[in-house]
Amino acid sequence: MKIGILALQGDVREHAWAIQNTGNEAVEVKKASQLEGLAGLIVPGGESTTIGKLMEEYGFFSAIKEKAEEGLGIYGTCAGLILLAKEIAGSTQPRLGLMDIVAQRNAYGRQRESFETDLEIPVLGEEPFRSVFIRAPYIEAVGPEVQVLATYDNKIVFARQGRFLASAFHPEETEDLRVHRYFIRILKREV
Repeated sequence: MKIGILALQGDVREHAWAIQNTGNEAVEVKKASQLEGLAGLIVPGGESTTIGKLMEEYGFFSAIKEKAEEGLGIYGTCAGLILLAKEIAGSTQPRLGLMDIVAQRNAYGRQRESFETDLEIPVLGEEPFRSVFIRAPYIEAVGPEVQVLATYDNKIVFARQGRFLASAFHPEETEDLRVHRYFIRILKREV
């Protein structure tokens, strides 16, 4: 299965490593035409306003929305969560708006307030998932079709809506492949 990683900014290589280590093919997507033939797309972390401007400049917004309507699964981490959100608290920045969530940007403070913690994520099994939060957002509110998968400090940090998945944390910063495997199971319609 071919899974793209939007290669405009962020942990592109780390996500590619994770996808390849699940036995799937990772494709670095730098042009909208490279969305063709993908089963899924990962929108990595970085700076959401910068990624949004680059997505606009290179025609990604309409291309990704079109592919999503055709069944493309999308997983957004950190800034990717913000870009997937229907609404961003206090912001009018460009976004895909594919998930019925309200994102709160930089919710856990500046870079120096970045942290790691173990999260209970039942869909991944009993073992806690070591989660890396870097200038992380959180999900302030969800629509009725959104499934909350994990919370931290009473804030939503991992959610799913059909073929769309969003995490405030960076699973690619660990060697634990369970989140990427879960995304692949979503793409295969196994969960």
